[in-house]
Amino acid sequence: MDWDKLRIFHAVADAGSLTHAGDKLNLSQSAVSRQIRGLEEQLNTNLFHRHARGLILTEQGELLFDATSAMAKRLDAAAARIRDSEEEVFGELRVTTTTGFGTLWLAPRLPKLYEQYPDLKVDLMLEERVLDLPMREADVAIRMKEPSQADLIRKRLMTVRMGIYASPEYLEKHGTPERMEDMADHRLICQNTDSDQVGAGLQLVKELMMYDLRSLLTVNNYFGVLQGVVHHLGLGVLPNYLIQDFPDLVHVMPDVESAEVPVYLAYPEELRQSKRVAAFKDFVQEEIITYRKQWRELTGRES
Repeated sequence: MDWDKLRIFHAVADAGSLTHAGDKLNLSQSAVSRQIRGLEEQLNTNLFHRHARGLILTEQGELLFDATSAMAKRLDAAAARIRDSEEEVFGELRVTTTTGFGTLWLAPRLPKLYEQYPDLKVDLMLEERVLDLPMREADVAIRMKEPSQADLIRKRLMTVRMGIYASPEYLEKHGTPERMEDMADHRLICQNTDSDQVGAGLQLVKELMMYDLRSLLTVNNYFGVLQGVVHHLGLGVLPNYLIQDFPDLVHVMPDVESAEVPVYLAYPEELRQSKRVAAFKDFVQEEIITYRKQWRELTGRES
């Protein structure tokens, strides 16, 4: 099969347009169209439905696009490994983690990484969906559970628990609850039970909602919950890693907390020798050591 035709097919399928694909490939629309027709003749099948609004893949086209997508990701991985043979740490590093951990813990610490490696380009992808690392949807992942995918190098970083936190100003005005029944006198701020979140945190929220709450504010991520808490709106269900950066927050009813949640760093086996991955891994581990030390000093407990 003609590799050049496959490359052009992949660009057209990705763009959904002969014109846009041609612009990306620096080819005329007619040249792109000839290559697609030639590939369809070679395979004796139609790969696209032609519509006035653009091109839509046929069932056979979808099969071929899946194959070319896998090929493109493998080629990207090979190119990354070649680039990583250089002495200096530079280039793009795609990091995926949850919205809460990425915005509240990781992003505020990235200046230290850039100070050490100013030519690094970090693409921080924040979502609850678990991306496929072996298929190179990302280079490195930090997740709130042990990865189940094969061919991954993984390291447990720390454990997290969700608890109830409030601002001193809120507690001064509304009082400090001492038992679960006191929740009836307060507003709870938490993630919506229908939103994607860590299972242990969801279980804690469901338990709290069993009580007769006076008022409720639900948000679809921990960043929103934190904003409600620091603006004195109520009692918020938040991960305990926030205590390092928000030491003024008061941990209410410390005995009421979620089960432990393990935090793992993972990356594909094929990136074992990557200098960019190694630099990021070392940076995160150093920050975890600092976090654990400060956590012990603040709480007298291990994290």
